[in-house]
Amino acid sequence: MKLGAHVSTAGGVHNAVDRAQEIGAEAIQIFASSPRAWAFKPPKEEHLVAFHEKSREVGLGPIFLHGSYLVNVGGTPELVEKSVQSLTQHMNAAGELGAKGVIFHSGSHKGVGFDAVLDQAAAALNEVLSNSPEDVQLIIENCAGMGAQIGASFQELGRMIKAVDSDRIKICLDTEHAFAAGYNIADPDAIDAAMKEFDDEIGLDRLVVVHANDAKVELGSGVDRHENIGEGHIGLDGFQTIMGHSAFRDVPFLLEVPGVDKKGPDKVNLDRLKEIRTRLDVPIC
Repeated sequence: MKLGAHVSTAGGVHNAVDRAQEIGAEAIQIFASSPRAWAFKPPKEEHLVAFHEKSREVGLGPIFLHGSYLVNVGGTPELVEKSVQSLTQHMNAAGELGAKGVIFHSGSHKGVGFDAVLDQAAAALNEVLSNSPEDVQLIIENCAGMGAQIGASFQELGRMIKAVDSDRIKICLDTEHAFAAGYNIADPDAIDAAMKEFDDEIGLDRLVVVHANDAKVELGSGVDRHENIGEGHIGLDGFQTIMGHSAFRDVPFLLEVPGVDKKGPDKVNLDRLKEIRTRLDVPIC
């Protein structure tokens, strides 16, 4: 079980490795370009070279990219076209960076219902896969269920995966999103049922990364609000339950928390996860 975080690439992607080292991250997630703009600005060649050199030197990995927040494969034809282009650009950047895959939010059906957008979503994702490196995974992140979001339930995620029908489609499970969607993975008496549903609907072999976030909100709230580890409704005991479950034993955990100084994932939060890992005697893969 590798433990890491989302880290900044300010000044160039190579700087992410230094920031990962500063907080003790063993794996990382980064943005390849601004997540709030359609325009894609690829990493500079010299920064790519430095990134590879630095990450190899310190043994950093796995590495993941997070796609643009604007992506919505359930939207209008114009929005879907932009989403396909953006995801394809990120997938190709992931190939250049040696990243395992691109994590993305599938978006919203805008009130028309999941069934109405399933086919267009699957077609969009198949197009992305057809135009990107075969060794890069396209990783759907579960959502909290706010509004008309796609993929809050394991059933919807499973149906999307079956509709795409590719071994390269994987899942990132966000602990806060799952908790907000009503999956009580923090409870020792409930986590088995939740992960059995995941396995039945999706398949545990599809789970390749976890976003480790505590929850500012209560179970089943449907609201996406991250909190520092141990300071929310999941709590330290909840993360011990999650990290100790067999479904997560070989899966990297990446922080997306506010941080104690409100500057994002930090050493304090990462050390909290490492302490839990030590108590559980979970091996580092």
